[in-house]
Amino acid sequence: MLICPICSGPLNKLGDGGVACFAGHRFDRARQGYLNLLPVQHKNSRDPGDNQAMVEARRDFLNAGHYAPVAKRLAELAAERKPQRWLDVGCGEGYYTARIGTALPDAAGYALDISREAVKRACRRAPELTWLVASMARIPLAEGSCDFLASVFSPLDWHEAKRVLNPGGGLMRVGPTQQHLMELREKLYDQVRDYVDDKHLAQVPAGMRQAHSETLEFKLSLANSQDRANLLAMTPHGWRASAERRTAVIEQAEPFEVTVAMRYDWFVRD
Repeated sequence: MLICPICSGPLNKLGDGGVACFAGHRFDRARQGYLNLLPVQHKNSRDPGDNQAMVEARRDFLNAGHYAPVAKRLAELAAERKPQRWLDVGCGEGYYTARIGTALPDAAGYALDISREAVKRACRRAPELTWLVASMARIPLAEGSCDFLASVFSPLDWHEAKRVLNPGGGLMRVGPTQQHLMELREKLYDQVRDYVDDKHLAQVPAGMRQAHSETLEFKLSLANSQDRANLLAMTPHGWRASAERRTAVIEQAEPFEVTVAMRYDWFVRD
């Protein structure tokens, strides 16, 4: 299942918990339980991906249950497809991954993210899953090894996704619609930019087709200033908007009502 990120040879387990390929490339298992399959030559920076502050803000916000309906629907859609092997691409700190794992107790689950800080925390949610620090541009899984891929709020290398899917397997992509966090965006910017929520359809490679699409929308009331601060910190608005407007959102006296709007797209490999 796992392949070497350097030579693409199969990785075999070692007695100390690490893995190695026949060419002698070895990767140790961290004490938290994850495998680091991101060689230094594949990094664009010293610590790529989300930093500790962003990861902890997202963890605290999601742990408070604000996006629980999003995770619940994703888990339901995963269970309906009954995969035997699945992968969460860009898993972050593992909130959605763990929900998928609970819905698929008999399947082999894998998850990867390029952020070591995120994966370190993800391991604690579901230690029975295989957690990887790795690049989605070089997924360290064998060709045709997965029945189900999840991509939630994450960039995606479509050709890599297609490579690791077996025929008949599919990718569930979850992303925001144009109405997502509209009230927040209206408070932060003088002019809210249009967001085209189906632009990813033009990136779908030949040999994959869209087989299902649905949306989920609900209202969220954030009465706690820390929840509002965490929401800002886990989105691009945390650095795009002015400090003055961010502070106004965080410190307002009344609860902040905001729309959560998600799109679920299912793409099948022919």
